[in-house]
Amino acid sequence: MRRLPDGETGERAQWIGYQRPRLEATPGLELVAGEPGAEGPYGGGPTLRVSDATDPDRIAWPEIGYASEYRASYATFRELRAEGVVPADVRFQVEYPTPQAVSQLFHPADRPRITPSYERALLADLDRILAAVPHRDLAVQWDAAVETVTADLAPETLDEHSGQLAGLVDRVPGDVHAGVHLCYGDAGHEHMVEPESLATQVRLANAVVRRARRPLDWLSFTVPQYRADEAYFAPLADLRTGPGTELFFALVPYHPEEQAAGTTEAQVALVDRYLPGGSGPWGICTECGMARADRADVPRLLDLHREILAQHSA
Repeated sequence: MRRLPDGETGERAQWIGYQRPRLEATPGLELVAGEPGAEGPYGGGPTLRVSDATDPDRIAWPEIGYASEYRASYATFRELRAEGVVPADVRFQVEYPTPQAVSQLFHPADRPRITPSYERALLADLDRILAAVPHRDLAVQWDAAVETVTADLAPETLDEHSGQLAGLVDRVPGDVHAGVHLCYGDAGHEHMVEPESLATQVRLANAVVRRARRPLDWLSFTVPQYRADEAYFAPLADLRTGPGTELFFALVPYHPEEQAAGTTEAQVALVDRYLPGGSGPWGICTECGMARADRADVPRLLDLHREILAQHSA
């Protein structure tokens, strides 16, 4: 185990939904009816616009909450480490949605005006946790669901999204681990778009690693639990992240009882077959963490990590 997140418990289990009440309480923003079909991969729903009397660049954002949550979690992390429950060399991992993800809560007409201002607030929150936690203990993950889904639906946007993600990676100091979670959504363990293969994730990963000025410590890839075919995994042959970036593949199924016998074995073999030589050892994860798993399922999912590794480690 390299890094340990706190699980995004409570309100944060709703991912960008955690931001909605804070945005609705922000002076200068107004809640309006959504325009179905215009809000990108999240579909319709109430959105936020800038009031007529408000300059978007002068919005007085409240604390958006993540740093406060993580400071409290880090105190628990330290207690567990002192007790020997958490190994001494494991880092405390925090997760942030990208500004482009949260922008899905803004009305499309105002999204270009609000998003840069919100991004400054998000990065200020990141700076608060960077100041509160010793860098030797910290890891920061950017959750790139909107970028991955949009690049899949509109490949011409990949260059723009990879540049934005590289910029976010570069905001993390070099002595803090930085990673990117390539995601297709997890509403009821359902994807926003079903990935046809790993091709989009591979292209996005290559571009982010190439464009970031600092090393990327890890990447995690979405693998639907029912996919164990060559067509899905073959694009891995084009991965060019190099041995300095740890790779994690979502081979830990949320519903193992629904998986055909031999699926995990086939997935492991396909990753080994197509991953370029020199990539180094690779790890496993769930598709989208465990925040949206039932509480009773968490011990079972943790056991599955260990069991899969024990059965398939070379």
